[in-house]
Amino acid sequence: MTKLIFATGNKGKLKEVKKIFADTEFEIVSLYDLGVVPEIEENGITYAENALIKAKAIYEIYKLPVIADDSGLSVEQLNGEPGVFSARYAGENCTYDDNNRKLIKELEKFEKPHFAKFVCSAVFFNGKEIISTFGEFNGEIISEFKGEHGFGYDPIFVPQNSNRTLAEFTSEEKNKVSHRAIAFEKLKEKLLQTKIYG
Repeated sequence: MTKLIFATGNKGKLKEVKKIFADTEFEIVSLYDLGVVPEIEENGITYAENALIKAKAIYEIYKLPVIADDSGLSVEQLNGEPGVFSARYAGENCTYDDNNRKLIKELEKFEKPHFAKFVCSAVFFNGKEIISTFGEFNGEIISEFKGEHGFGYDPIFVPQNSNRTLAEFTSEEKNKVSHRAIAFEKLKEKLLQTKIYG
């Protein structure tokens, strides 16, 4: 097995990505497995920049191949907000619920539907090579919370051609269609094709 460190402190993301790589020769090692989840300043202006900042920071500590991602929600009526600030939209140390409530409040002045998309940039870094991929997932924002699964904006995001929120999807269903699934499936395929690991 080839070890890949996944540079995230988000247990929801970790669970999703481990499932995506479950049928490969890669073993996804989390920062929790390593005992350290460092604070990394994500000061990039794009998802790709932030993902690479995380990957490089973790590589410098462990000198092992790293995968990382940055993802967020882009709402059409808010000119792409919350964007790269999705995780801290309601301020530092905010909860998922805080972010969701702020978003619902911001959208009150607009007519429905509130079209949005989840965006994910995934990267691989081994000290030399960089491989990056991208995924998008379209839908709309609703003004009430529905569902018990997932995390982040999932309870208020209804995917295109669905009548359920992403939080009403099972993890198996979500892993087939989500922005993160798309980006990491592409990354997995590129890694398998290029054979660039260590």
